[in-house]
Amino acid sequence: MGGLLNAKYGRGWTEHRRLAVSSFRSFGYGQRSFENRISEECMFFLDAVDMHKGKPFDPKHLITNAVSNVTNLILFGERFRYDDTDFRHMIELFSENVELATSAWVFLYNAFPPLGLLPFGKHRQLFRNAAEVYDFLLRIIERLSENRTPRFPRHYVDVYLDEMEQSDGDPEAVFSTENLIFSVGELIIAGTETTTNVLRWAVLFMALYPDIQGQVQREIDSAVGPNRPPSLEEKPRMPYTEAVSHEILRFCNVAPLGIFHATSKETAVRGYSIPEGTTVITNLYSVHFDEKYWKDPDAFNPERFLDSGGQFVKKEAFLPFSVDTANFTLSCHVASMAAEAAPFPVAPSTSSCG
Repeated sequence: MGGLLNAKYGRGWTEHRRLAVSSFRSFGYGQRSFENRISEECMFFLDAVDMHKGKPFDPKHLITNAVSNVTNLILFGERFRYDDTDFRHMIELFSENVELATSAWVFLYNAFPPLGLLPFGKHRQLFRNAAEVYDFLLRIIERLSENRTPRFPRHYVDVYLDEMEQSDGDPEAVFSTENLIFSVGELIIAGTETTTNVLRWAVLFMALYPDIQGQVQREIDSAVGPNRPPSLEEKPRMPYTEAVSHEILRFCNVAPLGIFHATSKETAVRGYSIPEGTTVITNLYSVHFDEKYWKDPDAFNPERFLDSGGQFVKKEAFLPFSVDTANFTLSCHVASMAAEAAPFPVAPSTSSCG
């Protein structure tokens, strides 16, 4: 299996990572235009919320679509309407597979692959969902390729297809239609699941702590005003809001084990020898609730990220996704692409990224 998250470290993983990073940058990630896209999607989201006219509703679907659409603009050059039932179903399958992938049965299957021959078990549902998602993404890719102009890419799929054509005839080529589908699926779920869950936790905490919600609202009103969306330029003027965001990420543990890695060579850590190729799992949950680093870690307390003057303070032990993705910004859902379980079944020998 190729792609990004489930490929062994080597040429395939390196080339796919290079292509993904360069494509996201080329189509605006990290630039002001990308921030504007997020703001535009927020407007669509607020309009969808207004349609409920103040009545209770489950925001999961709307939040998931809104978060995913920012990534979809780079992957496909288009967003999906909130009432698009096909895309909604695909996202539901993605979410279900994330839950299934962490079930005891699937862990057992990964440890003992022959169990896959059994006619029952949650791994069967995992495979059925994966096949349905695969077909859905294939249809999108085929539609996008119909009016494509080679070497004039409009989005990630076009860039990938250009790479496929350029490597045509190379017996060691790593770009293929199958790997394109895997890569797109992994980028969608990685750019959706974590941030969706963070935002749902944020909604819950704001409901549970109305005093904190009020203080956040007052700070945003003071720094931004009521007539336009916030931008990263205002972030330094909103230390309390940033502290709340960090405390939500610390408390909710959306990626408690990060993503599995593997040693590229024999390594010694604190006197322990770790052989080459050993899967390494980080326990980020233990860091975020370690009393050595956090006072009263079981309490939700944004002030722990503020100094005596009310200014935001970074914490070394704040690692919500991994060591290199600790900074939370408005576009953290893209940075979290390396922090998610894939939507497709994972063989035990392919779960490391190097």
